[in-house]
Amino acid sequence: MRTNGQDPPPRARDTAAPAAPLSATQEPVRRSAPEPQEQELPRDRSQAILEAAKQVGAILKRAGHKFALAGSVAVYAHGGSGRLQHDADFCVLPEEADAVAASLRAAGLAVRLPPEDWLLKTSCFGQDVDIIFELAHRPVTVDLLARAELLPVDSVHMPVLSATDVLVSLNSAFSEHHCDFGAVLPVARSLREKVDWDDVRRRCADEPMPAAFLFLLERLNVIEPEHPSVPREPS
Repeated sequence: MRTNGQDPPPRARDTAAPAAPLSATQEPVRRSAPEPQEQELPRDRSQAILEAAKQVGAILKRAGHKFALAGSVAVYAHGGSGRLQHDADFCVLPEEADAVAASLRAAGLAVRLPPEDWLLKTSCFGQDVDIIFELAHRPVTVDLLARAELLPVDSVHMPVLSATDVLVSLNSAFSEHHCDFGAVLPVARSLREKVDWDDVRRRCADEPMPAAFLFLLERLNVIEPEHPSVPREPS
């Protein structure tokens, strides 16, 4: 308990006799108890993000929106690490962004418009949830969502980006200003059997940073080296 923002001085300890029992009208001093909202949250941050993803996914399913789970929760759904990072991400079509925002508001979630013009933000169970309609600098398309797999996300089935599209999105995000190979390497290791690496190379390897990451995966024996193309005969 604090008085005027200050902690009270420690009480002198009586070594001569034990402290008297509390009377019926007295209550023990409690340290700052969690507020009611905090008591409703899962104690583990990863579980809180997972619960937020389940809740938002269920809202989008009930409203009939086309969407796919992305980001670290998608990696988890594909069998990757259960240590989730930052927030939950969902891909939706750009033309459905306003309708998705209306469905979230109707379900009682506040929707925020950040300065970036390629996503919406909301919160659930105290965790940020991003509603993305541009992934790795490309608009979300019907084809991208059609490739999504229906997977259980901690007992709630929902569309999840294919493992190949997850790696393409992570690889395409590398640039001179953002090049954290260490964060994506465990994802590549855990999902490597589910990824079409030839497709990843075809879609990403023309850029220097994604090409460097693919080369690193080859040197670490995470993926097979690319087979060199057969040189053309001179005309």
